[in-house]
This record gives sequence, C-alpha cells and structure tokens, in this order.
Amino acid sequence: MKEVEAIDLKPLFERLAKSKFRSSFYLNAKDKEYIRQHGWTKIEQGVGETIARRLAPADIPNDGRQTPMRHGVFPPFIAQHATGCCCRGCLAKWYGIPKGRQLTVKEQILLTRVVMTWLHRQCDNDF
Repeated sequence: MKEVEAIDLKPLFERLAKSKFRSSFYLNAKDKEYIRQHGWTKIEQGVGETIARRLAPADIPNDGRQTPMRHGVFPPFIAQHATGCCCRGCLAKWYGIPKGRQLTVKEQILLTRVVMTWLHRQCDNDF
C-alpha cells in the first residue's frame, strides 16, 4: 500500500528511542539466527499474521499478555515490544489507535512495516 510506504517513520523511531523501556529491547544471536534460517519474507508474513490475529480484533481477551517478551521464541515479539505494537494499550499510547475497534487493513500494514523496520535495523550490520 503506497500511502503506508510514504509515511515517514523517523519521528516515531525518535520518540521510541527516548523511551527507556522501548529502547532497552534488542535481538540476541539466537533471534538473529532465527531470522537467518527463516528469511525475511517468511518473517514479514509471520508479523502480518501475528498482528491480524493478536492485535487487530476489537476485543482481545488476554490484551496486555498476548505478546511474549522472551528471546528465542519469535523475534518479531521482541520488535513488537520495542515499537509499542505489543497490545492495544500500547497501540493507543504510541499510535493513537483506540481500543474497542478492529484495526483497519491500513493500520495492520503500517504496524507490520514498523516491526519489520525495527528488525531490519537490528540485523542490517549482521546480514
């Protein structure tokens, strides 16, 4: 979606960098190896599916607990925490997306782009 690709993510990443909590996340060697083994296409597909299943619904019974924070499980989970894409409360705070309504396709594509950008930034020097 071209309009999502045109959104400048620099201001968002500058704000995230100022958050002590958000800026504390990183990928370890096990996470990077997971990405190497699965490839970027598969990772991006998984991010899109995860956002659609775990964040997009209007009502999420386990909201705030649906995204593990452990390394070695699924690296995009770490990226979701680093970018405030981990639960509906964080989406409201960081993106102004209110709880209680389904995410639009555009919002899902944007969040996928944000997570993937963070992952690429973490791996660019290693791959």
